[in-house]
Amino acid sequence: MRKVIVYIAQSLDGFIAKPDGDIQWLSIVEKEGEDYGYNAFVESVDTVFMGRKTYEKVLSFGIEFPHKGRKCYVLTSQQRDSDENVTFFNGDLKGLVDELKKQEGGHIFIDGGAETVRAFRALDLVDEYVISIIPVLLGSGIRLFKEVETENLLKLTNSRVYESGLVQLKYTR
Repeated sequence: MRKVIVYIAQSLDGFIAKPDGDIQWLSIVEKEGEDYGYNAFVESVDTVFMGRKTYEKVLSFGIEFPHKGRKCYVLTSQQRDSDENVTFFNGDLKGLVDELKKQEGGHIFIDGGAETVRAFRALDLVDEYVISIIPVLLGSGIRLFKEVETENLLKLTNSRVYESGLVQLKYTR
């Protein structure tokens, strides 16, 4: 069965970016030959959701779009025309996800950012969270988990400590 999975990194104090959106601090755990399971995870995915700000951040890297070949939805309140890489979406998120989960296919990846994670969490649509904790305290920035009315009970199903100090936690609903 297809799962909706948040796969993301955050600082020890819960931020996914600095206040200005900078994510350069993620590089402190870069180690040649180590991808923390990301490539294997992405191979299991055929559908990606991300917010508009995350999409624009990805485009700013000046590289080929990393989700080319996968169905990619960009959540936005702004009306935009879709292109060959993404479908801009501002409709019934729960209805879309329910329909996608009925179809055959790989997992559904929530690539960020915080507002997208919040939207999925508020609708209790996330089946699994894979959160990599980066050993840094940023002090301020964009929090991964913003307030919602929904309480989500989770079970820790895996944890792994890497030589770089990164700790990866996997929770399921």
